[in-house]
Amino acid sequence: MAILLSLVLLIAGFCPAVLCQPFCGTKGITVQEDTNNGTLVDSQTLASINTDFAFSLYKELVLKNPDKNIVFSPLSISAALAVLSLGASNNTLQEILEGLRFNLTETPEADIHRGFGQLLLMLSQPNEELQISIGSTMFVEKRLQILAEFKEKARALYQAEASSANFQQPHEAKNIINDYVRNQTQGKIKELISALDESVLMVLVNYIYFKGKWRTPFDPDSTFESDFHLDNKRTVKVPMMKLKFLSTPYFRDEELACTVVELKYTGNASALFILPDEGRMQQVEASLQPETLRKWRESLRPSIIDELYLPKFSISTDYTLEDILQQLGIRELFSMRADLSGITGAKDLRVSRVVHKAVLDVAETGTEAAAATGIMLMGSALILNPLEVHFDRPFLMMISDTDTQSPLFMAKVTNPKGN
Repeated sequence: MAILLSLVLLIAGFCPAVLCQPFCGTKGITVQEDTNNGTLVDSQTLASINTDFAFSLYKELVLKNPDKNIVFSPLSISAALAVLSLGASNNTLQEILEGLRFNLTETPEADIHRGFGQLLLMLSQPNEELQISIGSTMFVEKRLQILAEFKEKARALYQAEASSANFQQPHEAKNIINDYVRNQTQGKIKELISALDESVLMVLVNYIYFKGKWRTPFDPDSTFESDFHLDNKRTVKVPMMKLKFLSTPYFRDEELACTVVELKYTGNASALFILPDEGRMQQVEASLQPETLRKWRESLRPSIIDELYLPKFSISTDYTLEDILQQLGIRELFSMRADLSGITGAKDLRVSRVVHKAVLDVAETGTEAAAATGIMLMGSALILNPLEVHFDRPFLMMISDTDTQSPLFMAKVTNPKGN
């Protein structure tokens, strides 16, 4: 009988918060130099590759979940797969890394891991204004022995740890894993795993948690009930937040018929909101690629928005990703041909399930606790060109850390009240 490895990928709830690219030229680009061979790995290249993976994954999720809310963390998924690839060989290894959108003739495997390691290290730096925590743990059947080389690489590059669990008692193992995830995500992901198959001997968990405050908070007293247009025939009532006389980066993309607005958080984070014109969502989605994001970033200009309306919402999603990852070219991992012998030495290890859960909360302060202070600016542009932006129909959010420029989350809000 084949030994099965169940890989579980997690993104944690991030309280009223979204992150996005920095939109500030070359600021935040870092270059990592490996002292052993002088190889340079810059975070802009890694960010572009991770963005390509994020958009590829997003398009597959949209195909399988039409007209539904979508929230996921491309970084959580790619980091977990990258950890797993440390134990992969031959075609299995190649499929994983190419599925993550790396070109192995341009970027050697060692550089990929060093780049990921540097990215995760930067994201994990303590910050008083912003909370980002990300990590991986492999839960292993207590009778199995993980190879020392895999364990050392996983810890050194990904801060990933190994923990023993008694998978002969599936209910007990499930509770241990769910408790770990619940603690790491501040209670946002309460039950990552609903059940464990008796043949499962390992579970790889990756979590990411974000919490931040709006630099210019919305006034809760200004929030009001308003219509959100699900399509041209259906509407739902939602709590609509409002900001007046806001100075913030803005771009009107006439070519793609959409409006792009950046809202900043305290600390090195901001939220990119993309609002397609009515009936143009599919056109915008089809155009999503790193070059599009780069164009938006370079085109954003500080503007005075007379009135900005954004729904207050909390949405969650729950995905199994085996089929979608196979659509992206990662196939052998799920078959009897999988080569994950670098983890335990066993030749018949393969992945049985990939589970991904996400929670996204957006509210007036950006966090449930302290209110952030912000400055509202008014200028002559207000008088000459009054500008109103109403997020009262389906919109997208691109989520990234501004120092590393790598996407952490991506979301599509089709119904703020949930599906």
